Amino acid sequence: MAKRILLAWAMLPVIVLAGCVDAPRGPRRPARMVSRPVVQPVPSSAATRACLVSLRQNAIGYVPVPDQYYGAGCSTLGSVRLAYLRSDSTQLALANAGPVTCQLANALQGWARFGVDRAAQQILGSPLVKIDTMGSYNCRNVAGTARRSAHATANAIDISGFLLADGRRVTVLRDWNDEDPQIRAFLRAIHTSACKRFNTVLSPDYNAAHRDHLHLEVGSGRPLCG
Repeated sequence: MAKRILLAWAMLPVIVLAGCVDAPRGPRRPARMVSRPVVQPVPSSAATRACLVSLRQNAIGYVPVPDQYYGAGCSTLGSVRLAYLRSDSTQLALANAGPVTCQLANALQGWARFGVDRAAQQILGSPLVKIDTMGSYNCRNVAGTARRSAHATANAIDISGFLLADGRRVTVLRDWNDEDPQIRAFLRAIHTSACKRFNTVLSPDYNAAHRDHLHLEVGSGRPLCG
């Protein structure tokens, strides 16, 4: 009798283990999907919010850029990426433009519509359809100096040329001193218009570094029209 009891106790772990192995498993619960909130860029100041309202009122295509500091004096604050500008009657394409401050975008819109497009129609007889640029934001210094360029804060853009509805392309590099007096008159007219809207405007007449573009810059300080 005692032997049978001892044998039963010895077999108990095997029985329990077998029960564990053969026990049916319940259905697995599907993994819960965790949705991450989409962070929307928020304007950094009341001035930026008011500026964005102006862009919307002018029917400009843009996407806000989240504020970012890159260090060493470089940043994109209160900035947007422009998809297109507007003339009196249609959209104006904009090539190669990176982030620009909202203030620069507003100045660029006014210049494109009232300065460039109307000058193109009045002087060259064809409306503007596209503005070519050489970029905007760039974390760099003013050439030959230790001073940060306005490009380093997205407050400047370089304009290289213009495409008209009749297929003509006018470029700063090729046409600034063109033999055609109308082409020259057009480029001088838009340069003069830019000097009324931007704090700094630099052209091929300023120095050789600007032989292929118009540097347009917003900001404070003494105006410069070169």
